[in-house]
Amino acid sequence: MPTPHTRAYGQFCGVARALEIVGERWSLLIIRDLVLGAKRYDELQTGLPKIPPSILSARLNELEATGVVRRRVRAEFDAGLVYELTQYGSELDSVLLDLGLWGARSLQTPAADEVLGLDAAILSLYSTFRAECAEGVQMTFELHYDDRMIVHALVEDGAVKVGEGGFPGAELVIKTRHGAALLDVMSGQLTAADAVRSGKLAIEGEVADLELFARLFHVPAAPEPATGIVVR
Repeated sequence: MPTPHTRAYGQFCGVARALEIVGERWSLLIIRDLVLGAKRYDELQTGLPKIPPSILSARLNELEATGVVRRRVRAEFDAGLVYELTQYGSELDSVLLDLGLWGARSLQTPAADEVLGLDAAILSLYSTFRAECAEGVQMTFELHYDDRMIVHALVEDGAVKVGEGGFPGAELVIKTRHGAALLDVMSGQLTAADAVRSGKLAIEGEVADLELFARLFHVPAAPEPATGIVVR
């Protein structure tokens, strides 16, 4: 498997090799946006609004050279040419979900220039889903983010399927104008009842169903800040 020699760490180590392949800035976010399916170049640009076109092209070329991404002509896409993960690249999906859950523990209030994209919203539900809490559960959720994006989650006996758009007859509709409020409920920092009472979240359904949502899609407690030098 070829790697970019200019960024080699000089280590015969799996972690080092992985970082040589996908550790460059933007690379993992490109892979994130391809986990859910093939995309055209312009769709990748839309999902990563801050990436310079030259960097996007460079990262795609690098990921293609290392066997993570491939280009294909697909007749069902208007533009024909799309980028998609190879079998090797698709093996990163569980890694990304674990990494996303780990990173979510450090999320706080989003900055003014931080956006939540569709793929990130969908993958956040996959990464936080706790199958062990969903055994025997049949439930449909619909999430509205700032009235600009809707995703749905179908929970069925320990499994979840998440997709874009609404779900007819969803048993619980959650509307949030501030991503941090939903995250606070999912992490247990804010109770479902307080979130609704304060207006931070609006729901169509029962508060008990929002409590169920928080149990099914859970973010572990945030890490404690370092308070000093630890002597071992």
